[in-house]
Amino acid sequence: MRIGVIGAGHLGTTLSRQLALLGHEVALSGLLVARTMRGVAAFADVAIIAVPFHRHRELPVAELAGKPVIDATNYDPVLDGPSPDLDDDCLTSSDLVQSHLITAYVVKALNAIPWEHLRDHAQRVPRRAIPVASDDLRAKKTAMALVSEIGFAPVDVGGLTVGGRKYQPGSDVFGADLTVADLRTRLHLTA
Repeated sequence: MRIGVIGAGHLGTTLSRQLALLGHEVALSGLLVARTMRGVAAFADVAIIAVPFHRHRELPVAELAGKPVIDATNYDPVLDGPSPDLDDDCLTSSDLVQSHLITAYVVKALNAIPWEHLRDHAQRVPRRAIPVASDDLRAKKTAMALVSEIGFAPVDVGGLTVGGRKYQPGSDVFGADLTVADLRTRLHLTA
């Protein structure tokens, strides 16, 4: 699969390495990488967004149309500037990403795990749980398959707005090292 990673910070480069080692064709864009967001988005069958949240408006809409887009961003009012809709909890950051990428299929995943844990906890037993939320079933299955491939246990937590809200910054599962059973218990998910 051709995977485009937009953002060459710790998270983006860690994911790029892991996915390339699994045999995926990976393109990476970022400040120190020559490829542009537009070029990486056009290349990709699936894109992963690993840039600061405030940069989501720079994402190329046409090149990501019809594609699963894994949103690993998090809103931080100090870094991103205030957003009344997010500060009042009317919307989630992924809602805003989806409203920008109106023709893409946004999946919220890989945002609630520190990049060091992504690097160091892959394939451990029992596997660490990674929550995944989307309104598109096919995109969600694609994201869950990639989470599993890199050595973690994906957990379907529902749709983009309600599910994504469950593990954003400030929630008790954000950054928590949890098994599937522990994550499901904390989020009150039924079997």
